[in-house]
Amino acid sequence: MMLTTRVCVVGGGPAGMMLGYLLARAGVAVTVLEKHADFLRDFRGDTVHPSTLRLLDELGRLQSFLERPHQRLGEIGADVGGQHFKLADFGHLPPRYAFIAVMPQWDFLDFLAEEAMKFPDFQLLRSTEAVGLIYAGDRVTGIHARRGGEDIEVQCDLVVGCDGRSSTIRAAAGLAVKTLGAPIDVFWFRVPRDPDDQDDTLGRFRPGRFMVTINRGDYWQCAWVIPKGGAETVRADGIDRFRAAVASVAPRLAPHLDAIASFDDVKLLTVEVDRLERWSRPGLLCIGDAAHAMSPIGGVGINLAIQDAVATANLLLPALRKGVPGPDQLDAVRRRRLLPVRVVQRFQLFVQNRFLAPALGGRSATPPLLLVIANRFRPLRWLLASFIGVGVRAEHIRKEG
Repeated sequence: MMLTTRVCVVGGGPAGMMLGYLLARAGVAVTVLEKHADFLRDFRGDTVHPSTLRLLDELGRLQSFLERPHQRLGEIGADVGGQHFKLADFGHLPPRYAFIAVMPQWDFLDFLAEEAMKFPDFQLLRSTEAVGLIYAGDRVTGIHARRGGEDIEVQCDLVVGCDGRSSTIRAAAGLAVKTLGAPIDVFWFRVPRDPDDQDDTLGRFRPGRFMVTINRGDYWQCAWVIPKGGAETVRADGIDRFRAAVASVAPRLAPHLDAIASFDDVKLLTVEVDRLERWSRPGLLCIGDAAHAMSPIGGVGINLAIQDAVATANLLLPALRKGVPGPDQLDAVRRRRLLPVRVVQRFQLFVQNRFLAPALGGRSATPPLLLVIANRFRPLRWLLASFIGVGVRAEHIRKEG
């Protein structure tokens, strides 16, 4: 089977779905390939930050998005050794997006897909996996894909790899990856939540232990941080010992920890922090996690990926309307987005290396100086909220025409 489109986006995650929506909105034919039949994967990035909420507002879609079930996080706090600290306060931002919206990523992606399908130039092919690139000389001109037992050839003017940190596209293109390192991994799991539990603390520290709890309405989404490569040691200790460790950090969860029946209920995220040296080659561009894998610290990965998509649309739409984007036009996306990626990755590495890794190996949980100062001075909490929620070099939707 052969298909023809202007742009083929590989991967129906946040970057891919947002880019597909924006291109179709502008009248550019776009086909998004999603290897799964649906978006229902657990423990993906579920935090929609103010930067993304503002983009949805600029698109006139914020109100309809917020009609979907979600929780709102107006502050970020941490419990260190039983003492509560306030770290970030989003209250200084415009009220329409002065919070982080916590929503299952599949709901967010379903929302984008439904909105994109309103445009005649948008096509989403589910259960369709990209397996290789098509070349004409040194230029990428399409995708070899497979759906069920059927081989599909997609011919296009531009391939955009949005297929995550294990990107098939960047590997097929031979794009070199710079690994920055990560001394931690994360176990994700869920625990039932009492309806009257109003404790929205995120970070919870005890001597040698750190976890994150995210209010998801009727359950807590929990992240248990472990030293890199330590998963087998935790599993070998047994599920009872794991539940006891969780209860020691978050006593309120103790009555519900039987919900973790075995380690089948605990999913491992191998944390990676890396970025491509080059994001493109003729006919191909990588963005989002395919271009720069982020640590889960700050929950910024989904929002950086969406910012990449907006920058890509803004920078490449003029060229796509005239013909085929050239190498310099494709590299303009990297030049535009490299600064925010570098800044956020440096921040994440600082937190990982200077705080989390030492804390996991330490006998005491001493609050870092930044946390102590932020707890005392609200303007610093505003500044940290802006960095986490809005970021560096925020993108905006360009008006059509």
